[in-house]
Amino acid sequence: MKLLKAKEVAMITSFSIPHIHRLAREGKFPKPLKISENRNGWLEDDVNKWVENCIRNQNLNRKS
Repeated sequence: MKLLKAKEVAMITSFSIPHIHRLAREGKFPKPLKISENRNGWLEDDVNKWVENCIRNQNLNRKS
């Protein structure tokens, strides 16, 4: 199990850090875990599953 920093999540998703936080607030992206008072992190598995779901949904939409 690995925790990712916001910058790493941005690299994986190609979204900006503010956009990632916005999506998480809206419930459209995994919420970060509070690691300490000033640090948050995302579980790598959660981020990868989210990306896989996006790809799967995109493929389903193409077949329709």
